Amino acid sequence: QVQLVESGGGLVQAGGSLRLYCAASGRTFSSYAMGWFRQAAGKEREFVAGISWSGSSTDYTESVKGRFTISSDRATNMVYLQMNSLKPEDTALYYCAAGGLTQLRSGDYVYRGQGTQVTVSS
Repeated sequence: QVQLVESGGGLVQAGGSLRLYCAASGRTFSSYAMGWFRQAAGKEREFVAGISWSGSSTDYTESVKGRFTISSDRATNMVYLQMNSLKPEDTALYYCAAGGLTQLRSGDYVYRGQGTQVTVSS
């Protein structure tokens, strides 16, 4: 079992930055790739970014490339999402997830957290 708790969301103006945090716990955490998803009101969930177990591979959805950066610290069981140049269309509930990297990229996961709200005003 893996438990994931997100924080760091909030309200920011367009062009601003936020850093999201995901604290992971559980015996099998270290065996999973980690990722971030988002779900805007009335829309389906969307894969945002993923990072392999070793941290050597990352993947991003096209709309956030060059603006968002995913990173992880396995020693402290933390996963981060640095979000720069935020746009109103980035507004969504963001949640951390664990699974295989290909699985995450396909929009699926094994575990997920409750999420943290990000709102970008224009």
